Amino acid sequence: MFTGIVEAMGTLENRLVQGTNIDFWFSSPFTHELKIDQSLAHNGVCLTIVEIKDNQYRVTAIEETLNKTNLGTLKLGQKVNLERCLSASGRFDGHIVQGHVDTTGVCTQMITNEGSWEYYFEYPLSKEHITVGKGSICVNGTSLTVVHSGQHDFSVAIIPYTYEHTVFHQLKVGDEVNLEFDIVGKYVQKMLASN
Repeated sequence: MFTGIVEAMGTLENRLVQGTNIDFWFSSPFTHELKIDQSLAHNGVCLTIVEIKDNQYRVTAIEETLNKTNLGTLKLGQKVNLERCLSASGRFDGHIVQGHVDTTGVCTQMITNEGSWEYYFEYPLSKEHITVGKGSICVNGTSLTVVHSGQHDFSVAIIPYTYEHTVFHQLKVGDEVNLEFDIVGKYVQKMLASN
């Protein structure tokens, strides 16, 4: 389980296509602390570390993951948000994030305010994917609060710290992002639909 509080950014160093899978090699500030078989969220996608060599580690994304996320579009040198699993003694600063991306969305607008930014995103219309104003949403692994909530779009406000310490500083209009909707909202939606 994750909280959507990004620890660091990793850099894609290499990618190797293996049939329908892709092996990704990343470097990170905490590679020396990682272990094989450990789960690590990459832009909100939970992946298992399968190899560590020097200051880099390898993870594998299968076809299912590549179809539902933006990992397949990553380019060499591109940064990703990284978060290790929540430890039993850790603080719960964000919201419940599983590392299971629901769908991708597209950045449609970015407004620069005096000291902050507001990003707008659209995603495929679905009864299962909902947002609510002041509710939680996970965008590229970052726990955020919804500002504007529409039927298949929403916006979030980004403070300078988040802008600088996550991949939001490299995000442009038209870019694809990974979205994980609030698990509590998904359960409520499922219960209402079954009645």
